Amino acid sequence: MMAGSQWELPPELCCRPMAFVALTGLDVVYNAVHRAIWDAFCANRRADRVPISFKVLPGDHEYPKCRTKRTSYEWYIPKGILKTGWMNKHLNLVPALVVLFYELDWDDPQWKEKQSECATKVEIVRTSLQGRNTKVAVVLIQKKTPLPPGEDLVASERAATLCNACDLSGKSLFVLPHTDHLVGYIIRLENAFYEHAQTYYYTEIRRVKSHKEFLNKTTHQLLFVRHQFKIAFFSELKQDTQNALKYYRTAYSLVHELRAHETNMLEIKTMAGFINYKICRLCFQHNTPLDAIAQFRKHIDLCKKKIGSAELAFEHAAWMSKQFQSFGELFDEAIKLGLTAIQTQNPGFYYQQAACYSQDRKQQAQQLCQAGAAYPSPEPGDTQTGGLDFYGQRPWRQGHQSIDPPDAEKEKTGILALQIKERDVAHSELIIALLSNAVAQFKKYKCPRMKSHLMVQMGQEYYHAKDYTKALKLLDYVMCDYRTERWWGLLTAILTTALRCAYLMASVKDYIIYCVELLGRASTLKEEQKLRIEKNLIKLLMNEVPDAEPECDPSSDGAARSLWSDRMAFAGSNELTIEVQDYIPFIQCKARFHSPSFHVDQPIQLQVFLRADCPHPVSFNKLAVSLSNQEYNQWCVVESRGQESTSLLPGKTECLNFSFVAKTEDVGKKIEMTGIELMLGSDSGRCVFLSWRGAGGDVASTQEALQASRSSRRWGRGVEARQELDWDNLTMQPSTMIISRVPKISVQLTHHPPALNNEMYCIHITVQSQERVVAKDVKLTAGLKPGQDANLGQTTHVTLDGSKVCDDAAPALLPDVPLGDLEPGEKLERCVYVKCVSTGSRVFLFHVAYSIDTTVEGRQIVCKCHKDETVTIETVVPFEVSVKFVSTKFEPLDRVAVDIPFLLMTDILSSSPWPLLLASSSLQLLTMATNTPQLQSQLQEVVLQTDECASESFCLRCPPLANGNATVATGQYLISWRRKSSSADSPLIQTAVTLPHVILESVPLYIHAELPSYGRVRESLSVRYHIENRTSLVQEVEMAVEPSDAFMFSGLKQVRLRILPGSEQQMLYNYYPLMAGYQTLPQLNISLPRCPTTNTHTLRRFLPQRIFVKPQGRQLDDASIAAA
Repeated sequence: MMAGSQWELPPELCCRPMAFVALTGLDVVYNAVHRAIWDAFCANRRADRVPISFKVLPGDHEYPKCRTKRTSYEWYIPKGILKTGWMNKHLNLVPALVVLFYELDWDDPQWKEKQSECATKVEIVRTSLQGRNTKVAVVLIQKKTPLPPGEDLVASERAATLCNACDLSGKSLFVLPHTDHLVGYIIRLENAFYEHAQTYYYTEIRRVKSHKEFLNKTTHQLLFVRHQFKIAFFSELKQDTQNALKYYRTAYSLVHELRAHETNMLEIKTMAGFINYKICRLCFQHNTPLDAIAQFRKHIDLCKKKIGSAELAFEHAAWMSKQFQSFGELFDEAIKLGLTAIQTQNPGFYYQQAACYSQDRKQQAQQLCQAGAAYPSPEPGDTQTGGLDFYGQRPWRQGHQSIDPPDAEKEKTGILALQIKERDVAHSELIIALLSNAVAQFKKYKCPRMKSHLMVQMGQEYYHAKDYTKALKLLDYVMCDYRTERWWGLLTAILTTALRCAYLMASVKDYIIYCVELLGRASTLKEEQKLRIEKNLIKLLMNEVPDAEPECDPSSDGAARSLWSDRMAFAGSNELTIEVQDYIPFIQCKARFHSPSFHVDQPIQLQVFLRADCPHPVSFNKLAVSLSNQEYNQWCVVESRGQESTSLLPGKTECLNFSFVAKTEDVGKKIEMTGIELMLGSDSGRCVFLSWRGAGGDVASTQEALQASRSSRRWGRGVEARQELDWDNLTMQPSTMIISRVPKISVQLTHHPPALNNEMYCIHITVQSQERVVAKDVKLTAGLKPGQDANLGQTTHVTLDGSKVCDDAAPALLPDVPLGDLEPGEKLERCVYVKCVSTGSRVFLFHVAYSIDTTVEGRQIVCKCHKDETVTIETVVPFEVSVKFVSTKFEPLDRVAVDIPFLLMTDILSSSPWPLLLASSSLQLLTMATNTPQLQSQLQEVVLQTDECASESFCLRCPPLANGNATVATGQYLISWRRKSSSADSPLIQTAVTLPHVILESVPLYIHAELPSYGRVRESLSVRYHIENRTSLVQEVEMAVEPSDAFMFSGLKQVRLRILPGSEQQMLYNYYPLMAGYQTLPQLNISLPRCPTTNTHTLRRFLPQRIFVKPQGRQLDDASIAAA
């Protein structure tokens, strides 16, 4: 008879059918070689190996007897569709191939005897398989590796002899050498065994198909289904899944063609379920999930109306539940193997439907199963064999296929027995398991609302199963989502179930929580239900047992009352704290500070608003606000005295005001509300503290405030006209900042921007008191405002001493400079000097702090006040300095000749918007020497206006260097300056400009000329050329004077000289100018044969090129002068 697990699919149906091969002749316990062979067959089988199920059986094993083959079906009436043992028989009992393992080498000395023994063993196997088409094969276990085919003549001869002796074909004899490559040989053997098994199952399919011609559709309808199922199953064993699917589909169609009535309805549905399972499994295996889903929907549509006996309607619900569960499991298994599911089509929906049918089963069982009926005796489910012969039949009428039951009394007794057994089934456990599977799937595919819906059902099932703890745990979890999403109707229904659980558990805290929420504004309960709950809550606060909740199980009510009595008698737990922030309680609370900030000399004002949503007024005995600074908590408590308590009227807003004075050390700190506690009940009964975090509010407050703000914008601001406070428009202000007292002093800054780089920039500060009393301990903090670029802090220096230029040790910010006390109306002045080493914009802070005595609400406090002024100052460069090197003829030089004079020219261009006084300038030379006895500054006391330029020049000479460097440093150009507008005793700023390096070159010959500054036409002009040998060698010099149209000359036109090292030669020429104006002097062509690298142009650059010639004048006599 089908027991409580009767709807489970048989394991032989659910497994993957594989060819069954029996191995005999292996002693896997005592023979190590045999054990190794067996391990190679069955251990660590990979997916790429052929699908075979192996079993080791003894050689004389008795296989199931084969029934006599039927030659005619003329008078045969089938008793059922499919026998219960048939699938298991072909999976595990009747092998497709029996393999005999025998140890025998080709060169064995006892060949004849062993050959005979092997033949005998083969005959024993054949005898035990008499009537079956099972194949037999022999595997010879040999110690040596065989030679390639054709080379070992002895082996070929003996193999043929052995095949004849055993009546085997050559394809059924195998050799297995026990060598290092055993697994490889085993895999080759497996492939050969698989081919034999394929042949066997093909033969079986042919055999079953051959019966079709003997069948008729009148009496053999069951056989048509049976044969199609068998062919499909054999095809699966043969791994021909495409043909298997085809035959299963045919069998499914035939099953629904059977004439159905109450006596065979269960058998038809059972077989339809089996075949449907096989079809869906193969569709998933072929990666056609849509075909599987379509087949399952078709199956459900065809079977959902086939209820069968009305007295056993719960069986149909159980069967339907199993169909959905099995398909969900198949779907889930396919997903694990790589199938992709989606939100709208995933296994969760099938588990959910299975749970729905299990719930129907539970309801029908409660209606149909008699509570007091006794189990009939004898057991109607007992059978002679101990089990059913055919799937889906009743044990008391097996093999009966007529429309009416053979024994009406036995039928009635059997139905009663099934009903009594159904009564003992743990339906809730089945439902919870299915719902749990569905929840896991919906969670996986991100369907939060489906998950919540099913978790509610799970909670209700736990409630019916009287597991109230788990029920509450699930319902609590779901309620969070429904509160957030504002599903008030659903939330109320869940809270009602949760309240029943809490009552039956006698859980005081949970009971109070659910009462508090069911009385709130989110509850959709009717007024009379809220009145009952409020009455129970008041009873509980008075330490009395509450009344039972309606619709509770009467059998559990007595136990619950006993638990409640014990709870009330236990006096140690009379105080409860409930965090209501995450609920929607019947008392709403909002709190706010009057302002986001308060000055320290103002009292801090705090308001707490309360509103009750319950039907009757509710009273509380204490309210306390907790602040981040706990020292203020004592000022934010309201507590009833004696018998008096504060009442909250339904729908009315109650406002409580608190005030306290902040401490001066809290200036600059934030004070936050950390919590609000409201005490219900009294010490004589039970105290319940409703606790809000922060400034109150609950789950629904934020959304309500948002809706209120939208409606107020839409309809205009009519709130002011109302006398009653609009609760939804009350905003919470959970924190406030304590700020310093408003300073009553003025701080004025006087300065002349922009600041000049490196100067001592003066900022004049005027502080005047407007206080009514003395401002004590006035301190000034001045300098660079913190928080700017770190580089600015290193390049800014602040000092109070303006008599000298501060050094780099001076800080960027001067802190707490004492200024003394300030009388009312008194004025104080200071100068701060700022030196900015780099250009750019800077923000300077001037912070004046002082203390003053004041009174707040009768308390004497010392207030610290401060006034900040900031100013942004731009720093600019005062002037630009450009430097260049020129020759004595004022020609630019890119190289400087050693020991030959040249000029250093400097230009100072003012970029300051203010006039600059250049006090002096000087040179600090490193390697150079001056060509004049004493360098005098040409810029002393020069005043430069904006964009004016001052220039000066210095004549320098570079002495020969010992180290022979080609590039040398010149030194620095120092400029002392200040603003013209600054006082005479202001310090001078010295700016150092690094002079550029110069490239040196040595010349072998230095030639220079002595000539007057001008000449006159037709008057002789003497020019003396000095030629110096700067080398350590005697130099030959060839000189020639080129003719000129502007001059006649006397002297050597061409000459060749020798000049000793370090000595000088002079050449004198008299030039006779012929024309007035700037004239080009006759050019000297000079060549040094011993220095071919030195050309005429190099030497000629030291000589003057032109001279100014005045016209010839008349001699004025004394008479003409007198006449003039």
